[in-house]
Amino acid sequence: MAAGIGRATAIEAARQGADVALNTFRDEAAAAEVVAEIETLGRRAIAVDGDVAQPESATAFVAAAVQALGRVDVFVSQRRHLSVPRLPRHAGSRPLRRTMEVNLHGAYYMVQAAANQMVKQGDGGSIVAISSISALVGGEMQTHYTPTKAGVHSLMQSCAVALGRHGIRCNSVLPGTIATDINKDDLADPKKREYMEGRIPLGRLGRPEDIASVVAFLASDMASYMSGAALLVDGGAFANFQ
Repeated sequence: MAAGIGRATAIEAARQGADVALNTFRDEAAAAEVVAEIETLGRRAIAVDGDVAQPESATAFVAAAVQALGRVDVFVSQRRHLSVPRLPRHAGSRPLRRTMEVNLHGAYYMVQAAANQMVKQGDGGSIVAISSISALVGGEMQTHYTPTKAGVHSLMQSCAVALGRHGIRCNSVLPGTIATDINKDDLADPKKREYMEGRIPLGRLGRPEDIASVVAFLASDMASYMSGAALLVDGGAFANFQ
């Protein structure tokens, strides 16, 4: 969570008064910058390196958060892996496996570890997973990616049922096209950018902060009766696909 949506979400959480534990993977410098920015806001922050595709990393991350910050009240699952887009008949098993391991298996492991800690604490909590508009819309070059995001969306609905008795709310956010480092090369091409913006009724690409503010809402008491929900944050793009 050291860049893009993860960074914006961590900083917004600090602005709302939260101490923050960041999971990063081989990006210590960027994570250190986020930690420093959070500390300027008067909040505590730590960064823990680990591969979310490994279940032991999830357990270690939550343990480190509890040791440093005392407890886990809100957990946001955001890690994303998107390999080079290929037509389905050309895609090999390796990119599919890694995308599945990070996006879906990783979300499961991290949510499981966070939920276990919240149940142990005994006073509820909020889990928010970042899915994607791709959970609802197919893409010719995304056959290895869209199933993982649909799985994250479905995971949150099942967790809402399973964890509701413990007072743990589980929701997902489905971003549309968000301007981040991942798509900066495409956005630098005027024709590609014009095409992307032309499909969005609000006429602009999303910003990481647009997602962060919705996550903050779902984590707050303002959403105390929301669980199992999936919020589209896409500038109206999905409605335009209908």
